[in-house]
Amino acid sequence: MEITTKEILKKKILDVQELIRDYEILSKKVNDMEVADLFKEYAEECGYQAQNLQKILKKNFEGKNREN
Repeated sequence: MEITTKEILKKKILDVQELIRDYEILSKKVNDMEVADLFKEYAEECGYQAQNLQKILKKNFEGKNREN
């Protein structure tokens, strides 16, 4: 079974959202402020990635019956 572009985008959005949560949680658990700040920065960067993926998904696939 071949996976569609729409399905790939949805999967990657979920993956990135999970990374955001992980980085946010880890930033609160570590004692090293440099590492905590780095994790917060990574969470923010992942947020931009998720935002871009969602824009593409909405632009190309929402409200349309396209399969790829």
